[in-house]
Order: sequence, then C-alpha cells, then structure tokens
Amino acid sequence: MSEDRHHQTPRSPELVAPTDLNETATELADWLLLITQMLKSNIVTVGDTEEIRATMGRLQVTKRDLEQRHPQLEDIFTLAQNIKNKTSNLDVRTSITEKRMYRIQWDNTQHGVEARLQQLDSMIGHSVQWEEQRQEVKALIGQNEGRQHNLLQLSREPLTKKLSDNKVFLQDLGRGQGTVVTFNELSNQLLREYSADDTRRIKEVTDKHNRAWNSINSRASDRQAQLDSDLTALQTSLRELEAFLKWLQEAETTVNVLADASQREEVSQDSAHVKELRGQLEDIQAEIDAHNDIYKSVDGNRPRMVKALGTSEEAVFLQHRLDDMNQRWSDLKTKSANIRAHLEASAERWSRLLSLLEELWRWICLKDEDLAKQMPIGGDVPTLLQQHNHCTALQSELKDREHVVVSTLDQARMYLADQPIEGPGEPHLTPEEKARGVARAIRKQTAEVQERWERLQGHAGGWQSQVERALERLQELQSNMDQLDLRLARAEETKAGWQPVGDLLIDSLQDHIAKTTVRGEMSPLRQDVCEVNELSGELAPLDVQLSSISSRQLDNLNMRWKLLQVAVEERLKLLQEAHRDFGPSSQHFLSTSVQLPWQRAVSQNKVPYYINHQTQTTCWDHPKMTELYQSLADLNNVRFSAYRTAMKIRRLQKALCLDLLDLHVAQSTFEQHKLTQNVQLLTVPEVINCLTSIYDGLEQQYKDLVNVPLCVDMCLNWLLNVYDTGRSGKIRVLSMKIGLLSLSKGHLEEKYKYLFSQVASSGDTCDQRQLGLLLHEAIQIPRQLGEVAAFGGSNIEPSVRSCFQHVTNKVELEPRQFVDWMRLEPQSMVWLPVLHRVAAAETAKHQAKCNICKECPIVGFRYRSLKHFNYDVCQSCFFSGRTAKGHKLNYPMVEYCTPTTSGEDMRDFTKVLKNKFRSKKYFAKHPRLGYLPVQTFLEGDNMETTLKREYEQLKEQHGDQRGPGSVGHWDPEGSSHPVGPGEADLLAEAKLLRQHKSRLEDRMHKLEEHNKQLESQLHRLRQLLHQKNNEFSSIDFIIFEQKNTALATAKCMELQENSFKT
Repeated sequence: MSEDRHHQTPRSPELVAPTDLNETATELADWLLLITQMLKSNIVTVGDTEEIRATMGRLQVTKRDLEQRHPQLEDIFTLAQNIKNKTSNLDVRTSITEKRMYRIQWDNTQHGVEARLQQLDSMIGHSVQWEEQRQEVKALIGQNEGRQHNLLQLSREPLTKKLSDNKVFLQDLGRGQGTVVTFNELSNQLLREYSADDTRRIKEVTDKHNRAWNSINSRASDRQAQLDSDLTALQTSLRELEAFLKWLQEAETTVNVLADASQREEVSQDSAHVKELRGQLEDIQAEIDAHNDIYKSVDGNRPRMVKALGTSEEAVFLQHRLDDMNQRWSDLKTKSANIRAHLEASAERWSRLLSLLEELWRWICLKDEDLAKQMPIGGDVPTLLQQHNHCTALQSELKDREHVVVSTLDQARMYLADQPIEGPGEPHLTPEEKARGVARAIRKQTAEVQERWERLQGHAGGWQSQVERALERLQELQSNMDQLDLRLARAEETKAGWQPVGDLLIDSLQDHIAKTTVRGEMSPLRQDVCEVNELSGELAPLDVQLSSISSRQLDNLNMRWKLLQVAVEERLKLLQEAHRDFGPSSQHFLSTSVQLPWQRAVSQNKVPYYINHQTQTTCWDHPKMTELYQSLADLNNVRFSAYRTAMKIRRLQKALCLDLLDLHVAQSTFEQHKLTQNVQLLTVPEVINCLTSIYDGLEQQYKDLVNVPLCVDMCLNWLLNVYDTGRSGKIRVLSMKIGLLSLSKGHLEEKYKYLFSQVASSGDTCDQRQLGLLLHEAIQIPRQLGEVAAFGGSNIEPSVRSCFQHVTNKVELEPRQFVDWMRLEPQSMVWLPVLHRVAAAETAKHQAKCNICKECPIVGFRYRSLKHFNYDVCQSCFFSGRTAKGHKLNYPMVEYCTPTTSGEDMRDFTKVLKNKFRSKKYFAKHPRLGYLPVQTFLEGDNMETTLKREYEQLKEQHGDQRGPGSVGHWDPEGSSHPVGPGEADLLAEAKLLRQHKSRLEDRMHKLEEHNKQLESQLHRLRQLLHQKNNEFSSIDFIIFEQKNTALATAKCMELQENSFKT
C-alpha cells in the first residue's frame, strides 16, 4: 500500500487526511448500522429463559465491544477537529461537520443495546413468574379434572348427594378462578409488553389452559343444571304419584260401593236402580280412562325416581309403594269390568255378549295385522328401536285388554254352560230354536276369539323376545363398530405420522421395529375386528339382515383394517430390510473400506466380494489384501523358510493391526460374545460383530493407527482365506480364536498358555485329539501363505506324536508340559517363536558393523560368527546368503534380536575360541538344529535329512569335478571342518533349489484345491440359478472370474515348474 502511495501523484494534507478519516468513519458507521440491524432482527421466545440469557450474553459482548471502540470514536472526532482547524477548504470543513452525526448514531446504538438488555432482564423476571403461575394453573386444572372424573363415577349415589357435591365443586372452582385470572393477566401483560418478540408460546399455552379450565367449568355448570332438572322432575313425579294415589283411594271406595250395590238381589228387579248404577259406573269408568295416562306417566317414571333416590331406604320404600299402586290399579279395573258385566248380564245379556265378542275379534285381528306389518326385523338400531317401542305399546295394550277378554270369555263359557247341546237346524225356527242359534254363534265366536287371542299373545311375546335379542346384539355391534372406528382412526393417525424409513436414524431402527411389531397396539384392534365380525355373524340366526348403511360401515371397517395391516407389514418389512442393510449387525459400514473404482458387495451367504467397475471384474480378496499379498513376494528371497514365513506373517499382522491387540483384550472379547463352544459355526455377520468390538477398542487407544472399517474387512478377508477358502460363509469358533490369538501381541509363553486353554478340557488338560485340533488350526496360517511344506506339511499327526513322546506317552497333556515342548520350537510351530523374534528385532539397534554390506549400526537381527572374531552380519545379508571373503555359509553363527550384553559377548568369545581348536569331525558327531524336527509319513524325513541325502546324490554325480583332498562333510549348522569350494557352492545351490521346488509344489497343490472348491461352489450356484435366474448373476460372475484366475495361475505355476525341471 505504501508503494502505491509512493508512485501516485503527491497530494496535499488537506486531501489525504480527510480521505483516511472518511474511511475510518464509514467503517465505524457500517459497524454501528450492523448492530442496529442485529437489534431489530434479534427476536427471542418469551418464556424461554435459556434463550433469553443466551441473547443477553451476546448483547453483553456487543456492549463491551462498543465500550472498547469508544476511544476510536473520540479519536475520529479529535482528528476531524484538527483537520477542520488546519484546512480552509469549505467542502472538507462541511464533510467534517457532517461527521458529528456519527456521535448521535453511536449514542443511539449504545442506548438501543442498553435498552434491549434492560428489556431482556425484565423479560427473564416476567418469564420466571409466568412459568411459576403456569405450573400452578396446570396443577389446579389437573386436580379439578381428576375430582370431576371422580364425581362422574358416583352414579349410584342419591340425587341430593350429587347436588351437594357438585355445588361444593363449583364453589371450589370459583375460588380457583382467581389463580387463572392472575395467570391470564400476566400472560396478557407479556403479550402487550413484548409484542415485538416471539410470544406464540405464551399465547398457545394460555389458550390451552383457558380451554381446559373453561371446559371444566362448563361441564360442572351443565351437570349442575342437569341435576337441578332431575331434582325438579323427581319432585313433579312424586307429586303426581301422591295425587294419583289419593284419587286411587277415592276410586277404590266408589267401586267397592258400586260392587256391593250391584250384588244385591233386588237390583235386577229395579230397572231404575240399575240405570242409576250404570250411570255411576260410566262415570267411574270415565275417571279410570282419564287417569290411565297419569298412571302410565307415573309407572314410566318409576326407574328414574328409584335411581334418583339411589340405594337409600327411601328408594326401597318408593319401590314398594309403586308395586302396591300397580296392584291396586289392576284390581280397580278388574272390579269395574266385573260390575259392568254383572249389570249387563241382567238385560239382553246374550246379545251384548255376542256384540262384545265380535268387537274383541275385530280388535284382535287389527292388532295381528299391525304386528305383521312390523316384520321383518330391521337392520339398524333406529329401526329396531321403533319396532321395540311398537312391541312395548302392543304389550301394554294387550295387558290393558286382557281382563276384558278374560272376563268376556268367562261370561261366554258361563252362558254356554246353561244352554242345551246344539242339534240340526230347521227352516222354520221357534224362539227356542233361535235362542239355540244365538248360543251356537256365541260358542263359535268365543272359540275364534280365544284362539286368535292366544295366538296374538304368543306371536307378540315371541316377536318382542326376538326384537329384544336382535336389538341387544345390534346395539352391541354398533357400539363395537363405533369403538373400532375410533381406534382405527387413532391408528391411521399414527400411521400418517410415520417418518419415511429413509429419514430415520440408523440407531433408532430397532426401536421403530419394536414399536411396529408390538402386539399391544395391534392386538386390541384385531380383537375388535374379530368381535365385530362375530357379532355380525350372530345376527343371521336371528333373521336380521343388516341395513345398507350398517353393511357399508362394516365393510369399510374391515377394509381399513386390512389396509392398516398391509401398511404395518410393509413398514415392518422396510424397517427390517433397513436394519439388515444399515443396522449394527449389517456390513454397510464396511463399504467405506474400499475406494473407487472398487465397490464392496455381499453375496447371499453374507460373504463379501469386491467389484472393480473400471475393469468390470470381481474378486474375493480386498484390493488392499491383494496388494499385501503381492508385496509378500518381496520376501521370497529369504532363504530360511521359518524366517521367510515369520516375516510374511509379521507384515500381515501389522497390516491387520493385530500387533496392537493384547492377548487379554482378545480373550475378554471372546467371553463378551460368549464364544465358548469351539465347534460352533460363526456366520460372517457374527464374525464381523466380534471383529468390530475388537477394533473399536483398538481405535480408542490408537486412533491414528486403526481404521475400523478397513481393519475389520481385511481381517475378515484373511480369516476367510485361511479357514473358509470355499467361501461357505461359516468359520468355526476355534479357528477364529487360534487365528487372532496367534497374531496378537503378548509374551510368547503366555500366548502358548492361551492357545492351550482354547482346546483344554475342564481339567485344564488335553488329549491327542484336542492337541491335534490346535495344531491343525495353527498350521493353516503358514499353509495359506504357501509355506506349509517347510513345517512338516499339513499332516499334524507326527507333531502330536512328538509332543506326547516328549512327556513319556502320557494320556493327557498339562499346560506346563505343552509349554516345555513349545520351547523346543517344534518344526510345525517354529514360525510362531520366530515371529516374536522378528517383532522384537524390528527396532533393535546393535553397535556393530556388517562385515558384508558395512551397515552400521545393524538394525534388526544381528548374526555373529562363532568361527571368526569380530565377524557380524546383518539380517539382509544373512537371509540372502551373502558372504564375505574367508567366511563360509556353513560356519556356525549366533543370532541376536536385542543388543548384546557383556556376558553374551564373553560367552561368544569363549565359543569362538573353542571352535578354533575343534575339527570338522566334532561338528559331524554333534549336529545342531534350530528347531525340533518332526518325522512325517507323507512328507518324508525332516528337511535337513532330505537335503543331506540330496547332497550325497549330487556329490556322486559330480564326483569327477572334485579334486583330490576336496572331500568334506556336510554340516547343517556350519561346522569348522573344511570343505571344498565346489562342494560348498553345490550344497548352497541344492539347498536353494530344493526350497524353491518345495514352495512351487505347495503353491501348485494349494491352487488345485482352491480350483476344486471353486468348481464345487460354481456347480452349487448354478443349481440355485435355475430357481432364481437373475438373483445370483453377480455371484456367478465372481466364481467364473476366480476360476479363470485360479486356472491361469495354476497353468503359470506348471510352466514355471517345467522350466525349473528343465
């Protein structure tokens, strides 16, 4: 900036100073404007104290910023005043004068911040006060709702007790009204004072509480009005009852007087008296007919009056009075009818009786026709209620007419009893014959009336019973359908609120599955649907055909239930698929273990495979695992098989991060997952679950070293390569334990004990079979690397036999004896201690120089000659077979994986000194091996014996090339006996060729077995392909590619072997 000013045209101070002042002032004004806009847009939720305090904290920071930048304002005005005093430019002076507006803006902004802080502080106090009153109102509402519910449950209490309790409840509500009013006033105050802020919560909560409180008051007031109405109706009914009983007593007195008068003998002879009695009887009958409606009203109010009195003694007394009233009313009507019959019997009794019978017959026929019109039974509740009311009215009419019918029929039978038996009719009838004709007509009419009356009574009773049963069933059906409709509506509302499965968190999938599959929600619905359908089925035996409305409602409920079931099943299926694909037990999180163009896929048996979209090929091995296997080829130049194998396993161990896994952690993880049954087969998800637990723990300790998805996927890949080459998707528990424990870190002898404990019985011992299982699982590790031939082959019987011979052929082996045998480093397990030595030597630095490559200090293994003084070789030169002048490969050497001590230096010096004076015959008689050899049946003798035999054959074939005095003895450990230079080179070459051939043969055998397994799996998958043509196309492609790769590799190995033989 200074350079720009230097190159610009010089300007006067009058122009430069105002420019800087303008920039500073403009920047300050913009900042103040930003604060002002922030104050306007900073809206808080009234009632949320945490949000208010957070906003106050931000405003406090803004206030401190204003105070800190206030000196800058003063500097601006001081500078402006100085420039104004120094300059005579009118525009500049005017501009500086305008800068005084910034002070006003500053004061307004500062005042706005302080006012907002004061407002928020007041808002906090009001919010706290409002929250306290809200809790108080909420508790008041909950208390009164519970109390109102309890009052509604007291249905058997007397009406007066209900009235008094409800009045007390209304009084208590009136006393609680003050609390609600205070709360509303405070809420309205907050809404007025803080209308510029977010007051929605205040309004919503206030409205909610007011609705609840008004609902309680409204229900209480309505109940009070209803109780008052019931009390008024009860009092009216009791007055009607008293008035009716008073009239009934007077009517009974009158009827009794008429009955006594009509029974006198002289009444039949005095027609004037009979006429008078008839007039009195008509008057009393008119009164009876007039009070019939009053009686029905009183009798109809019986249940309401008894219920209003509750279970008190007054209710029992009232029940007795009503029963007595019914009996007296019935007796009154019977006496009235008897009096009428008695009076009418004296004059024209036979004609009036016939007329009465005909009238009764017509009435019975009319009622029978009305009853037939009511059929069939209605298919909905309103129709059935109308039919039931008709049945009730008909039964009431039949009951009212029953005494007339019975009395008339009795009179007819009495009249017919006095008449002679009917004879044949004649054309010219005498008065006596006419009387007999009338008697015949009365007899016929009486029979018809009696038959039709009995049939009408039976028909009416059966119809009423059928209607009542149908009404009861239909009401129950309608109630259940209404209840089912409500529950289905709630369930559909819940279904509508379901979140899409894709929006759910992975951790919440299990909870949503549990909520979806819970039977507590679906079982009541299913039970209600079954009950509704069962009830609708029970209507068929009752000859009830549902109406179109009820039938459509039932069909609609069943359809909604089926749709709800389908929705629940589909959602459950989606949730289960999502949980399977993305849940904790899925392999979804392992998809990040590969990068483009690679993609991780899973076969039907959960075995992973990998797709290369760039080359459009698939393979079983992880891309990183393939790179690792390719990198292991660099170690094939190590001429010692035990070290070569150990270094390969070490590189594999570090790639899988198993060098970080402690023995105790691995064992505790096995116990945590309850892996106690060695013969149990683990699926790939179960193996992943166990490996995830292991690597999650390692990630917490070594966060920068452990990539959980990559480590889990590669370790799974390695376990499948070692113990499930056919990719069946099953690994035995023992196999996984031995594999992981062998590559974990820990003390060597402690690892021996852990391995022994995996196959030991409950007595902490193992027999030959159990030891064979251990060695078989362990030998699979070098076998997978193609190095099994150097360790006695895959036949573990010689190793088991060697171990039990070491303990004098005991039946069972103890842990201490197993450790002692392993200390001898048996040929089948020598790679394991060498692995520990390789790990220990990685960081070892020896203060010595390699006599071949001159490396100093030597890092890794250090090999010191026991033939020459101060002769050291590094591990690279030793493993590659390089030598210095004057030192042979067969000379004795000692290995160090850690820096030597003075005692070890003195010991080696003594051995070198002794070897200087020993001849080659001594070393020939005392051969030394670096491991415990194992004699096998299939693989032949141990490696050194085989090499010695081969050396003798080669020596015989090349006998002509040896000069005199060049004969020497082969010394596997490198004896001090001299050998010819030709023989030494020949021996070294034969040894290397033998090792190379063994490796090639083992690889060839391994590829052939792998090829057979792939062919069997391809055959099985092709059979499945006939069932599902498109489902396994990707898997078949994998197997096809693997088979081609295996066959190509086998062909390549065969060509290499042929070239080697040639």
